[in-house]
Amino acid sequence: MSEFVKLTVHESGAAEIVIDRPERHNAMSIEMYESLLAQIAECERNSSVRAILFRGAGGKSFISGTDIGYFKDFRDGRDGVAYEAFVERVIDTVERIALPTIAVIDGWAVGGGLALATACDFRLCSEGSRFGAPIAKTLSNTLSSRNIARLQASLGVPRVKKMLLLAEYLTAQEVLACGFVYEVSEAARLQDAAHTLAHRLIALSPVTQKAVKESSRRIVVEQRLDDEDLVEEVYGSSRFKEAVIAFTSGSSKK
Repeated sequence: MSEFVKLTVHESGAAEIVIDRPERHNAMSIEMYESLLAQIAECERNSSVRAILFRGAGGKSFISGTDIGYFKDFRDGRDGVAYEAFVERVIDTVERIALPTIAVIDGWAVGGGLALATACDFRLCSEGSRFGAPIAKTLSNTLSSRNIARLQASLGVPRVKKMLLLAEYLTAQEVLACGFVYEVSEAARLQDAAHTLAHRLIALSPVTQKAVKESSRRIVVEQRLDDEDLVEEVYGSSRFKEAVIAFTSGSSKK
């Protein structure tokens, strides 16, 4: 486990996974990505966890993507294919989490950090946060088609082209206006705002949340509409049966 990836589980049922490498703007090594996957798996095994928050330490960056030093040993394009497949495994894991997820962004959300934030269900940010993937100006690499699809579904094609082709950043107010972030807060209030949202999510049906999350993932990333397994799981759940009984019993007493 990397010392730079830390997990805290709160009594409320909210878990926080913190990337704590501020001296490198929370850039990710392969070991850190693997630790992130392990922390997610630990949260999924813990029945007391009902929502997961992802956060970067230091107040300047959420996650700034992969540490550029990793690319020095690339020999040819096949190394790039293998790397993008690995990144997709990480982003896909975040996106497939059955629990509600929140990206808590204080500062820059760049490259792989932007992709990870996009894979979360909600994003909150501080007023000075910036969002982008300036790869046309820096590494001359690319994002996978799946990550571009996620960005386009969340931000719209024109904004994504602005970020990727012009290497421009979007401001907190721009991403708020298009609905990409749920709320913009003062930096000092960001944590409280994130936990308030987590508590709202925790109070609602995890059965519904899981089904909606998976349906959305299939539609955006895989362009699939099949949902019989999801519908069967929801309508066959004890949570649904108990809710119907509670609702009808309450109505009959009025």
